[in-house]
Amino acid sequence: MDVTTRNRSSRRLAVVATAGVLLLAACGGGETAAPGADRSLSIATGGTGGVYYPYGGGMGTVLSEKLGVTATAQETNASVDNVLLVQDGGADIAFALGDTVADAVGGKAQFEGRQVTLCTLGKLYDNFTQTVTTSGTGIRGIADLRGKRVSVGSPGSGTEVIALRLLEAAGINPETDIQRSQLGVGETAQALRDGTIDAGFWSGGLPTGALVDLATTGQMVLLPTGEYADELAAKFGPYYETEDIPAGTYQGQTEASPQVVVPNVLIVRSDMPQQLQQDITRTIFENKAQLAAVHPAANDLDPATAGDVGFVEVCPGAKAYFDQATG
Repeated sequence: MDVTTRNRSSRRLAVVATAGVLLLAACGGGETAAPGADRSLSIATGGTGGVYYPYGGGMGTVLSEKLGVTATAQETNASVDNVLLVQDGGADIAFALGDTVADAVGGKAQFEGRQVTLCTLGKLYDNFTQTVTTSGTGIRGIADLRGKRVSVGSPGSGTEVIALRLLEAAGINPETDIQRSQLGVGETAQALRDGTIDAGFWSGGLPTGALVDLATTGQMVLLPTGEYADELAAKFGPYYETEDIPAGTYQGQTEASPQVVVPNVLIVRSDMPQQLQQDITRTIFENKAQLAAVHPAANDLDPATAGDVGFVEVCPGAKAYFDQATG
């Protein structure tokens, strides 16, 4: 048997093994069925104007085609919402920002008093903080947001978490120093077009569709946030870093824009069967090109670095795949 034939055979066996795991899980006892027990997988993503939703839709297609399950993306308010959905069984897989996941497993902030048992299938790509305004507002930095009408992101989103932390780092009280609204990225872009807000926060991959559309007006301005990364890292954790949004990412953006970045991870409940963890992880990383055709953020998939996550346990099935892929 040649190498190609062996590889194809091993992939067929992996699918059969997955089906067996799902069947056993469905027949097992316990109050809550293990994730994937009914041969369906729900993927918690985010709003339709962001990156999570199309990426999750592409992921659902790949998993359905390759694993013989029914995998579907669901629209959510993103990170905080997604963690709770996975923990409570409302979703099997979820996208989430690293700072939100760290809070969840540490029982901090919104998760104080909650028992959260999660693991990650790996790091996907970095989320760039993208705080936007329009040229007519005169706003050129986070400190200029005092007294302005500002959207901090959807309720229960990772964007909201980082927006509030950035405002406080800039000496702005989010409760008293701004006229605060909570809008998703699509709503934020529309509100900026309509002039009903002065600025809005978004944390997402590059490029974000709703901001691509906003930039076509020729009025969109990106506010730099990179200067606050060290302060956030010192206070909350090392997952806050600085990276430039390259010039030309958005229409009219002639210069690189330094921003706070946070890693995105894919999370599942810790009781997902290990073979299913491994098969999901393998399928995602080995179908990088198909996913990148849906959204370019998938180009960052790299099994050599995906397991380098220090704030939440890497699922044993995912670790087994990373070890195999890079060994």
